[in-house]
Amino acid sequence: MIVSIIQVSNLTFSYPGSYQEIFRDVSFAVDTDWKLGFTGRNGRGKTTFLKLLCGAYEYGGSISAGVQFDYFPFPVGDPSLLTADALKRLQPGCEMWRIQRELSMLEADDEILYRPFDTLSSGEQTKVLLCALFAREGNFLLIDEPTNNLDMQARAVLSRYLNRKKGFILVSHDRAFLDGCVDHILSINRAGIEIQQGNFTTWSENRARQDQFEHSRNEKLKQDIRRLEAAAAQTARWSDRVEKSKRGADDKGHVGHMAAKMMKRSKATEARREKAVSEKAGLLRNVEMSGELKLSPLAHRERVLVEAKGLSVAYGETPVLQGLDFSLERGERLALLGRNGTGKSSVLKLILGEAVPHAGTLRLAGGLTLSSVPQRTDFLSGGLSDFAARSGIDESLFKAILRKLGFDRAQFDMPMEAFSSGQKKKTLIAKSLCERAHIYIWDEPLNFVDVLSRMQLERLLREFAPTMIFVEHDRAFVDSVATRTLQL
Repeated sequence: MIVSIIQVSNLTFSYPGSYQEIFRDVSFAVDTDWKLGFTGRNGRGKTTFLKLLCGAYEYGGSISAGVQFDYFPFPVGDPSLLTADALKRLQPGCEMWRIQRELSMLEADDEILYRPFDTLSSGEQTKVLLCALFAREGNFLLIDEPTNNLDMQARAVLSRYLNRKKGFILVSHDRAFLDGCVDHILSINRAGIEIQQGNFTTWSENRARQDQFEHSRNEKLKQDIRRLEAAAAQTARWSDRVEKSKRGADDKGHVGHMAAKMMKRSKATEARREKAVSEKAGLLRNVEMSGELKLSPLAHRERVLVEAKGLSVAYGETPVLQGLDFSLERGERLALLGRNGTGKSSVLKLILGEAVPHAGTLRLAGGLTLSSVPQRTDFLSGGLSDFAARSGIDESLFKAILRKLGFDRAQFDMPMEAFSSGQKKKTLIAKSLCERAHIYIWDEPLNFVDVLSRMQLERLLREFAPTMIFVEHDRAFVDSVATRTLQL
């Protein structure tokens, strides 16, 4: 791919019928040989921006590029075809040896090319489709959250693979994944889009320093405003006294001169105050104001809350878990690790009392109250208020948590069907945080959830230390939250 520039100038966009602008006068430039990580709060327009690059919507301003764009994920017309045949339809003229080369770099066996596409696992489908895109050289790739169906090991492989490539924008909220494969960060902030050289950690450190600088300036301006307001009040009191003294004064000219002088000084003070207020209003424009979350877990009298001995799970003739022994003690945050298909979600479902075919024993302490976050979000429908009522949770607390997780008030009136995938997941997380429970059971809670919210949740779980068992493939989150891990 010949290096060129993608130039975005004065980009303005809102969805038809919406009064909320997604972008307003956004301008920046990108080299087509960069490896860009794209991050920002859920609902800020990351996917929308990628679709704008692809020409999916009409917009104001201009986007000029000397390259063609390819978007991931993309639909497969007939998923019942052999994967090789499906890829030939998707990428006419692409030589199969190129796809086989890419699969080898992703540590995938090329035998998957000769299985029907719809029989591949989600992770295998992700790898195949990315291979198809990179095998066709010359295009700039727009890769939208490729890790959501990948386990921790597969994410590491994909990160190493992308690190060997260039010429893409990658939307991801996995910090370790981004650190391994990008050289620039494209971030959507409250005030617009910015670009920084480096990986996610570099960007995060710079962001924290900038936020601290703006907060410090803000506090100084607050002090200046209070001082100037006090000065203005003192001047006003002096002026009142002068006006009263004029009625009995012999030298009214002198008094009038002093009054005029003080009036001039008062106006200058007020001008400085207004300038300080204006500067203060311009600060914190790009600072993500993420309030701290709270949780009220229940305490249980027993030390061991869950105990499994010889636990085995099989679906039909397919065993997924054999002879598992483990326990969950009060105050532990246990992370279940392992590749996809090793039975992690099945263990959580069993604890929740779902009908999972199994052998062995699973004992739960008596009188347990459980709170869960499931993987699936497709059952969410209707409004947030009705959802809170059906769930038996406090609506005000529920919406306050969502606000702290980055929801705008306008989204409270939207049906949940219109939410982004990340917003749907946050809805389920907020519900769980409203519930008082002995054990919190979260199954891949972070899929599609933005980085800032992930860090908020990390701080919450460390501070309030609930008893918890969870499945998650975000290495940074596991390292931060888990008190113990169990490899399945």
